[in-house]
Amino acid sequence: MAERGLVVSAPGKVILHGEHAVVHGKAALAVALGLRTFLCLRPGGEERLRVRLPGVGVLRSWDLPGLRALRGRLEADFDESKPPSAELLEALKEFAGIPAEASAPDSLAILAFLYMCLAISAKYGDVPSADIVVWSELPTGAGLGSSAAYAVCLAAALLRACGAISCPLKDGETTARWTEEEMTLINSWAFQGERVIHGNPSGVDNAVATWGGALRYQSGKIKSLKRVPTLRILLTNTKVPRSTKVLVVGVKEKILKFPAIMNPVLDSIDAISQECQSVLEAMPANPSPEYYPVLEELFDINQHHLNVIGVGHPSLDRLCRVTASHGLHSKLTGAGGGGCGITLLRPDTTLLAVEAAKRDLCACGFECWETDIGAPGVTLHSSSSLNAQVLHALSES
Repeated sequence: MAERGLVVSAPGKVILHGEHAVVHGKAALAVALGLRTFLCLRPGGEERLRVRLPGVGVLRSWDLPGLRALRGRLEADFDESKPPSAELLEALKEFAGIPAEASAPDSLAILAFLYMCLAISAKYGDVPSADIVVWSELPTGAGLGSSAAYAVCLAAALLRACGAISCPLKDGETTARWTEEEMTLINSWAFQGERVIHGNPSGVDNAVATWGGALRYQSGKIKSLKRVPTLRILLTNTKVPRSTKVLVVGVKEKILKFPAIMNPVLDSIDAISQECQSVLEAMPANPSPEYYPVLEELFDINQHHLNVIGVGHPSLDRLCRVTASHGLHSKLTGAGGGGCGITLLRPDTTLLAVEAAKRDLCACGFECWETDIGAPGVTLHSSSSLNAQVLHALSES
């Protein structure tokens, strides 16, 4: 490990098309978001591992002999091909002083950190003394893959610290990516971290955070799309809380009640995902403005379908109305029932129009980010590639 330490980042994700339909065997398109999670690992002293997560108010440290002793007691339970056992997680909670039923982001973040640290060091050798800081541009609990971005950053940093993967950053470079084989390893350990946090995740979020770009997900199979364009978007959080579980159950009940009506809607959502994939894959070779009206129309049609299957919300209707008044097209992303929406920005959308739309969305009490989709996956950085805000957040100790 380089003496100066390392900085890694991974993107969040949004579902472009296919939310809810994916539960019923249809295709979904997930894309990497321009908002990222950053992790800085610096060599530490005193045989200690210190972790700081300012976003969720965590500052913890453990001495390495204590962690090694714990690993020795639990060794038999670390197997990356199986979900972490309930007994193992109970033992880690007890060690960290986390209440048995804890489900708050700070508790789950600590638990995932401990699990990944012990499991990776059990397989690849000890993690050296280090200070780790993780800071994110992503809000937690908004369906934007913040936990997966965290797990991917952790996996990459810990695997690098143990020497299990290389340091691809050459002198003079600002950023670098790992090889396909190394990214597969990062992804498999990040999935374990996601299992600690979510129990039974699909694996889509960590795959997007690892590979970036766009992925197609259907019936448990994840396929990376070849070359996709970077598209500008507004991402808006309505801040209306919702239960994904309740919304999924509601859709299922509607399908059972009206199969002849609802199944064609799911087929249509599936066709939207296919059509959008074709457009995205055609765009890099032929960057013509004529693709944008097609993408906008697909947003509009899918948003109507999502309302039909019962996952809309007045806050999302308002978001769509506000952006439409500025000539922009939006849809919900993820579970619906509130949560987040995405708005496509054409290349010719003026700065004035974007600022006016953002102002009106914020006036609704929403939170709004101008960002992009199709972003790169897990990345190793030199400090010169980081902006002042990230540097400041990672350097405060």
